[in-house]
Amino acid sequence: MCLSLVVPLAHPASLALQVVDENGAALADVAVALEPVGAPRPAMQARTRTAEIVQQGKRFIPLMTAVPTGTAVHFPNRDTVRHHVYSFSPARTFELKLYIGTPAEPVVFDTPGIVVMGCNIHDQMVAYVVVSDTPWVGVSDGAGKLRIEGVPPGDYVLAYWHPRWAGTSNAPARMPLRLDQGAERRLVVGARP
Repeated sequence: MCLSLVVPLAHPASLALQVVDENGAALADVAVALEPVGAPRPAMQARTRTAEIVQQGKRFIPLMTAVPTGTAVHFPNRDTVRHHVYSFSPARTFELKLYIGTPAEPVVFDTPGIVVMGCNIHDQMVAYVVVSDTPWVGVSDGAGKLRIEGVPPGDYVLAYWHPRWAGTSNAPARMPLRLDQGAERRLVVGARP
């Protein structure tokens, strides 16, 4: 006699966010991370992820980037002038001295936190990288929308941060969140964290 045991598999969940400001208007450039609660953090594979922050029109594109720890970020300069990209943020201090083109080596963001970057030549240039110890990260688009796929069902902390908080908060706001299958949520991001 053969007995078989059938164990139901949990299907991955997804999170769809509509991010708005305190007046209900869509809010772009909100960095979001889903941090598991009561479960081991997912294994992060060092240097397998890459991202790009372009310098063009004497600004950084995109303004906000969210990455898992260990992500290698390239900084191509597509302007006709030299830039000197730097950060003195505790999560990642670095300098890419005056250059045009793309530096040979990317900058690896290996410590969680908020990284503020600038250009030593053009003071108006600023960009942000939010680094998290989870693979489930994203940034809201121009319509305030964000979708994170492939998340195991369970309890999470939704950590989020917006550049309007620069100078007042160097830590993401946090709220509990339960994900079963697909979840759609509205996230209100106020003027203050």
